[in-house]
Amino acid sequence: MNDPVGDMLTRIRNSQMRGKSTVSTPASKLRGWVLDVLADEGYIRGYEKGTDVNGHPTLEISLKYYEGAPVIRELKRVSKPGRRVYMSVNDIPQVRQGLGVSIVSTSKGVMSDAAARSQNVGGEVICTVF
Repeated sequence: MNDPVGDMLTRIRNSQMRGKSTVSTPASKLRGWVLDVLADEGYIRGYEKGTDVNGHPTLEISLKYYEGAPVIRELKRVSKPGRRVYMSVNDIPQVRQGLGVSIVSTSKGVMSDAAARSQNVGGEVICTVF
């Protein structure tokens, strides 16, 4: 697998289109940090660490719905393995005039765009969520 975070985001999108309540993805630190930001911003209910039948670590993501519709309307990968996108604190995009969130990997950890602006740090823009 070339893009683990992109794979996780695609699994979330596909599961929400099918109306699933949970989705499983292989575990990694970066995936966990991205899920922490999604949970803090209220886009998912949360996640739990577990193992699959072969003993590999997994993350069980609990998806969130409002009146039958998924809370996440749009989930886009910005920085990809073939083209990394780095931005300074002044260039970090606002998603839908601030209604959405950009997830940024900074020197101080993975955080939302608002947290990156408040701490005055830029970094790699991982994805945008609306």
